[in-house]
Amino acid sequence: MTTSETAVVGVDVPALQRYFECHVPECAGPLGIELLHGGRSNLTYHVTDGTHRWVLRRPPLGVLTPTAHDMGREYRVVAALRGTGVPVARAVLSCTDPEVIGAPFCVVDFVEGVVLRDGDEVCALPAADTRRASWALVDALVELHSVDHADAGLGDFGRPDGYLERQVRRWRGQWDKVATRALPDLDALHARLARTLPPSGAPAVVHGDYRLDNTILAPGDFGRIAAIVDWEMATLGDPLADLGMLLMYWDPTCEPVLGARHVPTAGPGFPSGRELAERYAEKSGRDIGALPYYQALGCFKLAVIAEGIHARYLAGQTVGAGFERVGSAVPALLRSGLELLP
Repeated sequence: MTTSETAVVGVDVPALQRYFECHVPECAGPLGIELLHGGRSNLTYHVTDGTHRWVLRRPPLGVLTPTAHDMGREYRVVAALRGTGVPVARAVLSCTDPEVIGAPFCVVDFVEGVVLRDGDEVCALPAADTRRASWALVDALVELHSVDHADAGLGDFGRPDGYLERQVRRWRGQWDKVATRALPDLDALHARLARTLPPSGAPAVVHGDYRLDNTILAPGDFGRIAAIVDWEMATLGDPLADLGMLLMYWDPTCEPVLGARHVPTAGPGFPSGRELAERYAEKSGRDIGALPYYQALGCFKLAVIAEGIHARYLAGQTVGAGFERVGSAVPALLRSGLELLP
């Protein structure tokens, strides 16, 4: 029995079959659908007709962090970056009609490769491989931030002027929409971020949630990234926000949010966060003197994202395991942000 004949959480499978038959010319048979991972960010599915393979993404179930699950935005940036040197999957289709499968969704080609998502799996890797993967991660970020967004057709993709101020204000507002408790450190960190805004450099396409497990490493070559994935928070803005977020994910404080043993501290070979930052500065030529601010902003943003996940978990609207620990990361992330901005 194919999954087109069975229930798949979050997808109306018969409706998707009909949609593929109309809009995906290469679709050649009944679709098999499998949930790859879901609930922390968007729900992600492997889709196949037995010959071709795709990845479908839709927003998570239940209460959502506003602006954080934009399928149209994700599709547009992936389509625009194809051919720029930034590694992305081929964009296949975007459906903004929530009536088709129950939510807006987008589809890209499946990309073969390795995702380093769990530290337990990383322990046995050679140190040389994990180090090469880390440098590839930084170098791909530099490549993204070097894209001429106007030439790529993304000149109106965001409003880079006032980006940092809007980020601080927006994520504070999003906390109010998902909060399950009162945390004084949230207000304290928000106040410090609003009070100490650094001047932004030249704008770039920013990913918004850049981390190791949002990349697919090429099969047999950990020194090359086959695709950067999960673009739903991409926009035009301050590129150091991506670097600050990456360094936050490099810190084990974020481990409960990821739902797996922390990768960069699990095995030999991974460079320190300082080494990542130094390589980025060298390759990009950007001044990273204000980096602690961007790391604190990453703490703030990730704390709000984690609270949204925690709210969905409490409401019984998460799909998968490991969500019971996510809420514990929120106070720790806020404390880390306050320590970065004394």
